[in-house]
Amino acid sequence: MSQFPGKGKVAVLKTKPEIVLEDIERLMRMAGVELALPHGIRTGLKINISWQTWYPACSTTPWQLEGVILALRNMGYQDLVGIHNDTVVVDTRVGEYNNKHRYITDKYQVPCLYLYQDQFEWICYQPRTRPFLVLDKVYPEGVYIPKDLIGINIVHLPTVKTHVFTTITGAMKNAFGGLLHRNRHWTHSVIHETLVDLLMIQQEIHPGIFAVMDGTFAGDGPGPRAMRWHEKDILLASADQVAIDAVSAKLQGFDPLSIPFIRIAHELDLGIGNPRQIEIVGYDIEQEPPWNFVQEDTFASRGQKMIYHGPLKPFEKILLQSPLVPWSYFASNFYHNVYWYPFIGRKRVEAALQTKWGKLFKSYGDGRVVMPGMEPKTVLQAAAALGGLILLLGVLGHRRRQQSRH
Repeated sequence: MSQFPGKGKVAVLKTKPEIVLEDIERLMRMAGVELALPHGIRTGLKINISWQTWYPACSTTPWQLEGVILALRNMGYQDLVGIHNDTVVVDTRVGEYNNKHRYITDKYQVPCLYLYQDQFEWICYQPRTRPFLVLDKVYPEGVYIPKDLIGINIVHLPTVKTHVFTTITGAMKNAFGGLLHRNRHWTHSVIHETLVDLLMIQQEIHPGIFAVMDGTFAGDGPGPRAMRWHEKDILLASADQVAIDAVSAKLQGFDPLSIPFIRIAHELDLGIGNPRQIEIVGYDIEQEPPWNFVQEDTFASRGQKMIYHGPLKPFEKILLQSPLVPWSYFASNFYHNVYWYPFIGRKRVEAALQTKWGKLFKSYGDGRVVMPGMEPKTVLQAAAALGGLILLLGVLGHRRRQQSRH
């Protein structure tokens, strides 16, 4: 049983651009942040970059990051550090500029840790309170986590959005990038259990855990990138990572306990996932009109699910855990950066920039918004990768035909 200050409590506020920074501090105080995060130790801000290109609801917003920094500084938390990971499909260094995170961390002189850099030590971690559900099976040679995250407070900065693999993504999945190395995609076939394992690790290594979730823009459809954005003007905060994800799921129109990672974490008492047992302070979400969000797949995620759970499952290790794995990265890049953003996403971004939150985003930094077109490098890489995949499937098909003859 996990007991911690703020368990089962979620603060929610409606906000607007003129007062969003003040609202974030008020929200955090309502959720009991000072009870959740011990003073006098380093506090890490786990910034979410789901795409190196700005897209509404996709990544941590600049006002979310700025508001949390200002609030923590006002409460006496002076040793703050931004935390970044990279992914196989997102360039973090480009993303922190395009999403205007770097402008904020530079402005407030908050240093950042880039956990993918060579100077950071990753150590083998053994759970103290209960055995792993799946991580020790995915990584039989050891589960490695960044040494620099041990012993610090952590504040997660997710957004309200759907996800192709986990229905919704929020506070619990925000740890996915920070705690696991670049082979984290190996866990996708058991992603829900993985998120629960990561929460167990967090509760063992962090003196305090907190989350501030931005729903000023919220995204539905095939998240976390190719979404439909909606202005929802909402903020959430909690020390309970299960509860805040459950409230986000409920707002979006999903039954929280039907989402495996929320249900399993609730059953293991790592937090409260049943909305009827959650104390919501601030805005009464029962008066919120139904959002009716849906979780959908992209062409790329359909292919991945065929590997994780479908007819290509026998080839999972060959396709995703061998030197052939770059094909999947390039396929994802090709879909999102070559096809989807230039032909669909760019128009949605242009429309979003005309809204109050879009205008606020544009006002940060130099006042510009990077909206890339097709990237020639990605086109060439993806074409080569797809050609390699076709060749691989041809070889595998030939082998199976040869075996069937014998």
